[in-house]
Amino acid sequence: MKLCPLIALLIPLCAFASDERIAYSCDNEKGSASHIDISFSADISGRPQATLHFADEAVVLPQVPAASGTLYRSGDIRLHSRGDEAIFEDGKGNLRRCHRGNPPVSHQPAPPAATSSFIDVAGSVTYLSRIALPPDAVLDLRIHAGRRTLVEQRYDLNGAQVPIPFSATVDRDLIGKKQQLAISARITGGGRLLFVSHKAIPTPLNGQAVPVKLRMNKVSRPHGR
Repeated sequence: MKLCPLIALLIPLCAFASDERIAYSCDNEKGSASHIDISFSADISGRPQATLHFADEAVVLPQVPAASGTLYRSGDIRLHSRGDEAIFEDGKGNLRRCHRGNPPVSHQPAPPAATSSFIDVAGSVTYLSRIALPPDAVLDLRIHAGRRTLVEQRYDLNGAQVPIPFSATVDRDLIGKKQQLAISARITGGGRLLFVSHKAIPTPLNGQAVPVKLRMNKVSRPHGR
């Protein structure tokens, strides 16, 4: 008979000891992520309650009437749950949207994509003259901003004919804020200059490649005296 009071005291303790902590992933109104462990149980009188488990403390919220879902509250601290979703207000003006198990879908707009530090310039070189290039023809390309040369390339054409593809990568940090990119090209062969070209090209703001179609002009031979 003396065991009855002891058994009566152990029953609520066993109920709390067996409470399962459920992990919730949360985001706040600023978009930062966090998580909360929540257990659901009943107090000694049988009233449902929720316990929020943090790293250094636990907060117990008794259940209160709600128009929809289930609401737990203690002062200004509230936990409103519905299915796998929950909204937690910490009483300090901060609100977290939580989802059981998996990370919640953010209600914040996605951050803008980072601008690339490099610009890809690619395209082709062509000319209108109906002539074949000599076997020793060489294409020289120069990409520059103002007087500053950013890229220099040399292609041994080995008899290749137009259009001639090319590609280059430019470091964006080498370009001044008000400078515009330009590309210069020349084809030499047989000991003389055959074609030249110069063209301004756009500087993209989103890091995408710059397509360039460079049309070269034939260099006229000087007339003899």
